[in-house]
Amino acid sequence: MDPRETRLQLSYDDVGSGEPALLLLPGWCGDRSVYLDLVRHLAPGFRVLTLDWRGHGRSPEATGEFGEAELVEDALAVIERSGVRNVIVVAQAHAGWVAIALRRRLGPRVRGLVLLEWLVIGAPRTFLAALQNMQSPTQWRDTVEQVFEWWLAGNDDPRLTNFVRGRMGAHGYLMWARAARAIQVAYAREGSPLAALSRLTPPPPVLHLYAQPRTPEFLVTQQGFARSHGWFEVELLDTRTHFPMLERPEAIAQAIERFARRRRSREEHVATMRAS
Repeated sequence: MDPRETRLQLSYDDVGSGEPALLLLPGWCGDRSVYLDLVRHLAPGFRVLTLDWRGHGRSPEATGEFGEAELVEDALAVIERSGVRNVIVVAQAHAGWVAIALRRRLGPRVRGLVLLEWLVIGAPRTFLAALQNMQSPTQWRDTVEQVFEWWLAGNDDPRLTNFVRGRMGAHGYLMWARAARAIQVAYAREGSPLAALSRLTPPPPVLHLYAQPRTPEFLVTQQGFARSHGWFEVELLDTRTHFPMLERPEAIAQAIERFARRRRSREEHVATMRAS
């Protein structure tokens, strides 16, 4: 995969063919390498775009402060540069806020959202406390290490540890504090991802794939939401960590493919009915 560049000098990959394309967004302090195995499974059937945010991966170092709004602009720049018309956005964790913003900006051009490992029902107090500590010059390192331990869930797979401790751990205080501020602001503004999704008019089809947290309440709450909101579905994964695309990329690819093909089938049916 040859990296491309946008007018903002963002580095991204563009493989496969067809629309809607799959736009894969990594989380804060991560890069597109988290999707490398997943892209190999998806590219034979779909056009797949993956990007590095400004200040991440192969994209240039960012100058000045930036947050969610700038990440939205990064994603829009990649969509524009690639020439794709319609996308299904696949977002890791709090990149989901960017996915929601893209739907607001592009409307029905965003055909659906696949959310990976996100606190969709709201941010627990312990998580909000961690976000606050990440913004402390004296506490951020210990807090990030605690988060890493939770994300990895005792898994010592080299692919996971290299990505989390190697790539994500390479970012310093400024990036982690920036990420924490952006996430904190989003929860304060929206309440929860499910609340934000409900306010979209109309909400797009949404699939949430997750392994953490495994508390029964987290799943039951989402299942209850799905029963009253037909556009939302949730699947508890047979994985352990915060990075299912690294643990079982083939299973994640299959779930995304099923979701995307249902979107294609419905659109083709609607087009046929209109033409008849």
